[in-house]
Amino acid sequence: MLDIEILRKQPQIVIASLKKRGGDVVRVDELIKLDNAWRSKTEEVEALRSKQKTLSNERRIDEAKINKEAIKQAESELLELQSMRDAAWIAIPNILHEDVPEGKDDSENKVIKTWGVQPAFTFPPKDHMALGESLDIIDMERAAEVTGARFYYLKGDGALLEFALLHYAMSRLTDEAWIAKVAAAAGDGVSTKTFIPVIPPVMVRPDVFVKMARLQPGVDEDERYYIPSDDQYLIGSAEHTLGPLHMNSTLNEDDLPIRYVGFSTCFRREAGSYGKDTKGMIRVHQFDKVEMETFATADMATQEQNFLVTVQETLLQELGLPYQVVAVCGGDIGSPDARQIDLECWMPGQQKYRETNSADLVSDYQARRLNTKVRRKEGVEFVHMNDATAIAMSRIIVALLENYQQEDGTIAVPQVLRPFIGKDRIS
Repeated sequence: MLDIEILRKQPQIVIASLKKRGGDVVRVDELIKLDNAWRSKTEEVEALRSKQKTLSNERRIDEAKINKEAIKQAESELLELQSMRDAAWIAIPNILHEDVPEGKDDSENKVIKTWGVQPAFTFPPKDHMALGESLDIIDMERAAEVTGARFYYLKGDGALLEFALLHYAMSRLTDEAWIAKVAAAAGDGVSTKTFIPVIPPVMVRPDVFVKMARLQPGVDEDERYYIPSDDQYLIGSAEHTLGPLHMNSTLNEDDLPIRYVGFSTCFRREAGSYGKDTKGMIRVHQFDKVEMETFATADMATQEQNFLVTVQETLLQELGLPYQVVAVCGGDIGSPDARQIDLECWMPGQQKYRETNSADLVSDYQARRLNTKVRRKEGVEFVHMNDATAIAMSRIIVALLENYQQEDGTIAVPQVLRPFIGKDRIS
C-alpha cells in the first residue's frame, strides 16, 4: 500500500499516476474522505477515553456509565470506518515510476532493445507442439484426459531439458564470478552478492496473499486456485511466498541487498485469457519457474531492478535465444508495480515475440503491507522489493524447441545446457 502521508499531503501525485494507468481517480477522493472521517472519529474516541479517566478519578459514577456507552458506540463506528478506509487504501495501486511509458494496453508497450538474430530456416519451421509430439516429449492430449485442458506431460528428453534449465539457472545465480560479471555489466556500484536458493511453499494464506498485493479480493480471485477446506491459495509464482520471508521483520542495512532464487510449481487459472493461446504450452494452468526476489534500500531499488534485467538478458544470451526488452506502459502494468520490464523471446512457430521474463520494481508497496523494514543510520524505514523471472520453464522450453529445431525434426541443445542434459541433440 502507499504511504498514507502522500495521499494526505500530495494526492495529486497519486491521481496523476492513476490517470497514467487509466484507473478511476475518484477512488483517491473516496479514500481521503474516509481517512478524514477516521481521523475525526479517532480524535472523538481519544477525547471520550480522556473524559472517562477524569470522571473515574472524580467518582462521577452515573456520568462515567453514560460516557462508557458513548465510548463503546464510538469505538464500534471507528472500527467500521477503519475497515472501510483500509479496504479503499489497499485498492489504490502503486505510484508509477517516472519513466513508465504512456499507453492504454500491451499494444503500446515500448521496445527499448533487441538482441540476437532470428534463425533463418531452409525448411518450414514447426511450432513446439508439432516438434514435441513427434519427439514424444510433450503430451497434452493424455494430460487432458487425466487432469483437464491446458495441462501437459513433459517426458523423456523434455523432462531432462527442464531439469537442465533448473541446474543451469541455479549454477549461474549462485556463482560469485558470474554474478560479479553481470553486476559490472549492470552499472557502477551494483552489489555482487549471489542469490540464496530457496524451495518455497506453493500454498499461501489469503491474508498474506493480499499483503503481497497479488490477490485483490473481488477483483482477481477467479484467477487463483483456492482450496476452501484449508483456506489456502495455490501460488502463481514463487515470489508469492518468497516475498513474505521477512514479514514482520526489521533487517539490517549492512545485509542488503538480500537476494533469493526460488524454484516452484506455479498455478494459474488463466480465467481472463478468453480463448487465447489455448493450444500448446504458452498459457497453461500449471508450470514450473525459477524466480528471483530481492530486498534493498530505497536508493538502490531501481539499480537492483536493472541488475535483475541484466541477469535475465545474460541467461537468454547464453542460451542463444533472440529477444527484445520491453518497457511496460501505464495501462498494462501490474497494480503493485512501480516499474515493469518484460523480456520477450522470438518464437519461430508463431513468428512473433512472446513474453518469457518479467522484472517488477515494487518499491515499498508490498513491504508496507508485510511490515518488512530496514534499520538504517537515519532510522527505521520500509524496504524496497523487486521480483523477476529467471527461467519460466514452459515458455523457455517452447523458445528452445522452436529456435533450435533441425530439418530432420531433432532439436540442437545449446552449448551451456549440454553439461546438464548430457547430450547435444534431442531426438
